[in-house]
Amino acid sequence: MSIRIVVAVQHLLILEAIVESLEKVANFNIVGKVAEPKYLVPTTLQVRPEVVVVDAEGFAWESLPRAAGTRRVSPRLGVILMATLPSRGLVDKALKGGVLGIVSKQTGLRHLIDAISGAAAGYMIINPTLLWAPPTKCGPLSEREAEILRLTASGASVKEIAHDMHLAAGTVRNLTSAAIKKLNARNRFDAARIASERCLI
Repeated sequence: MSIRIVVAVQHLLILEAIVESLEKVANFNIVGKVAEPKYLVPTTLQVRPEVVVVDAEGFAWESLPRAAGTRRVSPRLGVILMATLPSRGLVDKALKGGVLGIVSKQTGLRHLIDAISGAAAGYMIINPTLLWAPPTKCGPLSEREAEILRLTASGASVKEIAHDMHLAAGTVRNLTSAAIKKLNARNRFDAARIASERCLI
C-alpha cells in the first residue's frame, strides 16, 4: 500500500527536485506539492495524505502549527520538518506542534525517506543529539532579537512579528535595528541570514 505524501517547499526548483526524487521511491505517492504557505493546510485537507513534508525556512513558523493542527481532522497525519540547521529551539517548537520527524538538510535523501516511512507508521524520527543538545545560544543577540530574526527569516512582516510576539511595531523595529548593528548587517533580512549562518537562530 502506498504512502500518500504532500511536499511543501517555497522554492520551486527545490520543490520539484524533492518531488522527483521521492516519486522514484517504491510505495511513495506524491499527492500534492505546495510552493506557497497559504495553500499548505487547504491542500492537506483536500488530498488527505499520510505524511506532509514541510520546509522550515519557508513554511514552519507561519504554517507548521496549522499543518500539525490538521491532525485533529486526520489523526494519523505525520508531519516531517526539514531544516538547514535544526536548533534546539526549533526542535522544541516542532515537537510541541505535533511534528513526528525533523530532518537536517545537511543529511542525505535516505534520511528523509526513512523519516517519511517512520512517520507514516506513526513513529517519531528525530536525531537524538537534537533532543539532548543544550538550547542554542543567541551569541551577541538577546532572546527577543533572535526570535525577531527567526520570524524575519520565515518571511514575516514587522506587523506580523509584533502580533506574534505581543509587542508594539515600534519595539520590533528598535530590536531589529539593534540586531542589525550587532551583526553588521545591511538590513533585517541580511541580519536574519547572518544569524542563521552563524547558528544564532
